[in-house]
Amino acid sequence: MRGALLGLLVSLALCCCVLGWDGGVEGQDTTGVQTQVRQAGPVEHGREWEEEREDVMMDDPGTEVEEIKPKKKKSIEEVEAARAKKAAEKEAKAKKQKANKAPKAPKPTKKSKATKAPKKLKATKAPKATKAPKVTKPKATKASKTTAWKEEGVKPVTRRPSLEEDEEKLLIELGWDRLDSRPSGHTPLSAGSKTLTEHGQDYWDTKLDRERTTTEVIMYVSVAAKQLEEEAEKARKEKEEKVKRLRKKWEEEEEERLRKIPVHAEPKKCPPLGLESHRVDDDQLLASSQSHHGFSAQRGRLNMQSSGNEEGVYGGAWCAEPEEKNHWFEVDARREVEFTGVIVQGRNSDTAEDFVSTFYVSFSNDSRDWTVLHDGYAEWLFYGNVDRDSPVMVQFDWPTVARYIRVLPQSWNGSLCLRVEVMACQLTSSFRSENEVNPTDNLDFRHHNYKDMRQMMKVINEECPNITRIYNIGKSSAGLKMYAMEISDNPGEHQTGEPEFRYTAGLHGNEALGRELLLLLMQFMCKEYNENNPRVRRLVEGVRIHLVPSLNPDAYELAYEMGSEMGNWGLGHWTEEGYDIFQNFPDLNSVLWGAEDRGWVPRIVPNHHIPLPENFLNGSVALETKAIINWMERTPFVLGANLQGGEKVVAYPFDMQRPPKATGTLGSRRELRPGVNHEMNEETWARMQRQNGDTLRETSDDTMFRWLAMSYAHSHLTMTETQRGSCHTDDISGGQGIINRANWKPVVGSMNDFSYLHTNCFELSVFLGCDKFPHESELPLEWENNREALLSFIEQVHRGIKGIVRDMEGKPLANATISVDGVKHDVKTAAAGDYWRLLNPGEYRVTARVDGHTLQTRLCIVGYDSGATPCSFTLAKSNWDRIKQIMVLHGKRPIRLVTKAPPRVGSDISGGSVGSVDATKTGATGGMGGTSANSHNAERLRRLRLMRLRKMHQQRLRYNFSTTTPVATTTTTAAPTTTAELETESTTSWYDSWFPVESSYTEPTPAEVFTEIQESEPTQDYTFEYKFEDY
Repeated sequence: MRGALLGLLVSLALCCCVLGWDGGVEGQDTTGVQTQVRQAGPVEHGREWEEEREDVMMDDPGTEVEEIKPKKKKSIEEVEAARAKKAAEKEAKAKKQKANKAPKAPKPTKKSKATKAPKKLKATKAPKATKAPKVTKPKATKASKTTAWKEEGVKPVTRRPSLEEDEEKLLIELGWDRLDSRPSGHTPLSAGSKTLTEHGQDYWDTKLDRERTTTEVIMYVSVAAKQLEEEAEKARKEKEEKVKRLRKKWEEEEEERLRKIPVHAEPKKCPPLGLESHRVDDDQLLASSQSHHGFSAQRGRLNMQSSGNEEGVYGGAWCAEPEEKNHWFEVDARREVEFTGVIVQGRNSDTAEDFVSTFYVSFSNDSRDWTVLHDGYAEWLFYGNVDRDSPVMVQFDWPTVARYIRVLPQSWNGSLCLRVEVMACQLTSSFRSENEVNPTDNLDFRHHNYKDMRQMMKVINEECPNITRIYNIGKSSAGLKMYAMEISDNPGEHQTGEPEFRYTAGLHGNEALGRELLLLLMQFMCKEYNENNPRVRRLVEGVRIHLVPSLNPDAYELAYEMGSEMGNWGLGHWTEEGYDIFQNFPDLNSVLWGAEDRGWVPRIVPNHHIPLPENFLNGSVALETKAIINWMERTPFVLGANLQGGEKVVAYPFDMQRPPKATGTLGSRRELRPGVNHEMNEETWARMQRQNGDTLRETSDDTMFRWLAMSYAHSHLTMTETQRGSCHTDDISGGQGIINRANWKPVVGSMNDFSYLHTNCFELSVFLGCDKFPHESELPLEWENNREALLSFIEQVHRGIKGIVRDMEGKPLANATISVDGVKHDVKTAAAGDYWRLLNPGEYRVTARVDGHTLQTRLCIVGYDSGATPCSFTLAKSNWDRIKQIMVLHGKRPIRLVTKAPPRVGSDISGGSVGSVDATKTGATGGMGGTSANSHNAERLRRLRLMRLRKMHQQRLRYNFSTTTPVATTTTTAAPTTTAELETESTTSWYDSWFPVESSYTEPTPAEVFTEIQESEPTQDYTFEYKFEDY
């Protein structure tokens, strides 16, 4: 742009110079007038570029200065002589230039325009000479200023050349100095001066040469201007390209710089190193000191629980010695890892409020030289807890690669106690770590909230619609459905002879591992069934499997929002209404044990299917608990397990402890003193449980429960590795990975006890690990550890005996009782008449009984081979219906069954037959036969025997007695005609043992029978609706 403007100015200057050249050679007066007019032009019209053009057109600055500032006025002759001399010099220069290069012919148009003298003369007006005062002070040109500086001896200030100076220099280089410049000053015209001067031939030849030279100069200027424009354009393009290159290079450097700068806005997220899950061993933890033995560095794991005793050997955190000055807690990762953060927590205690408020973090690779984490200005001080239970996570802005990490507490509340988890990522290496696992199954290893869980179950159902079915067992208190998935070859229908199995999880919302394992099990079984896995196909075709991943969906959503590491031990444990579902079932243990102490089992209170206490469902029961109870009652489950967390062990029932029999309790009335109230209220019962905490209560199927527990624990990859101890204390399982819950942590009203006493189902609790809510990165490892155990435990449902109970017509008999000799726990048949009884290998005498049919006993052998032993029963009808009618007539009281025979008068009681009721109606039998001594003695003996029987009956009601009697030799076969009845408690009518009928026994009078019935009223049929206070 600057070059184009420069070219335009030069062209205009040259044109003006050519136009003014003709007038300048005609005389001084004309020149003066023209100059005067041109100098007046800028003043009148404001055209300042005219003065700049005059400055550029000056050839000899020195001469101009002399004309502008003359020392002395010259005469006309001197002026003419100077002009002639100057014209001669220019003519010589023109000839020299013409010899070097022939000039081009000038354009006639310019020549004709340049020789218009009359116009110039006409334009010159004499009266305008009076404006001389305005022109007498012309602007000093640059040449005059330079001359003045030379005369005064002052050196001008060095500055950058202006645009005018650049133009002047360019014109000099192009030969502009060959032309005569007009003087900037002028002399006013006098009255006698000539306006036109006559010239000779030499003058006109010189003028022609000058016109030719001017044309050449114009052409040179045009070419130069074009070259300048091209050069300027080229320079501009080069400059733009250079700018583009520099900008691109700068952007690349900036991107590289940004890549190298760590991003602080999004810190790197890594999984936990494994302090809470015990993947970090005890020898990897070290501390500066410890307050006492129970608070060592090994107790400094996240969510570590104390033993309950504040002074015990198992504290709820690492606590430092208060006398020490430098405190630190160190974790050894055993290899270099990327540390990205730590989680701190206070001490687990019921009374103390101990936690760390601020701390530093340092790193090392050799455990000797430590570097404290720096934030760029100073050592980075992190803020910790504000209470003892809530975990607090601090994340580093950039990961730090090291092997050792230390937490340096700076301030704390109460005592210095701390629980820690470290967040770290494993570095890529050529060898595998101990905790790394590559799952062989292509499954979805991530945590699923309620919406994701429902979507996952729907996808599985769409992939395997022929073996899966989705249904819900009820709703939670917040209205969320408790979904279940059935996996069977005939989903939605119970098949006769096919056992029912259940896995439940999520009783506590923050125990998420069981939930994810059941979702993984659904995926695995569907995938393997489609791929014709023979083992999975046997399970699907032989067992009706029910999987419920979440029984407490409300609490899980709360724990899921907090995340896998940020929820404390109790967050999400209870329902929305504050219930612990696992301990919210009715206490049937107390009902059973109280009835056993009174001798009411099994005649009055059965040892199985104990009914719910009166108004239990109307009390403080969670909605989830009611839904689970209804689900249990309508489905004939045989075996089940509930998956929990917080420990790594399998617990089997009973879960509640039974208080021992002591003097003065209901179980030993032989030592009661008359007139003293020995009733036991609830407070006394609870106090006795606390005082006798070491007392165990095993079920009748204790050996079977132990086998079931071991089948899961020993199939688990790490559950029996108890050399490290348990999660919070030393090993509690004796190296087996199993434990009786009542011996470990007894609870009242547990789901396991209720399932055993109210239904046929044998249920256990499987505690999957120390970390209730493990990180997603640990799910593949946990699946590998539990996969075989989950499948193996389902296969145990085929252990024992199974069969169908029918009548003589082949119809199935529902609710028939199946009893096993030596096991004081019975089961019932389902609606289809089929049953399953879990038993260990051995020989068993099994009896089937049902109202209205005669009982049947069989010898069933359970082997070591897989699969249950078939043991079915066919029962014949009996006269029980008639007996019930008779009992209704007598007020449902026991009656004596006797055989009517004619009395033989004079016979001895010891050898006589039983008399009839009709013979004794009048009570005057002795009078009719006379007053003989035999009849008198018979009456007296009869009364004595009646008193003795009444006394024996009262003793049996008062004291506990042994109900085991010798078993007669019996031959049992499948046919009911060859099966002999056993004289045992399980086969003897409940009223026969109270009133044995002897052949030598005489019938008492009706009054005596009525009196005996009144005295025996406590033995009436029981409606199972009672309270302990009533007895």
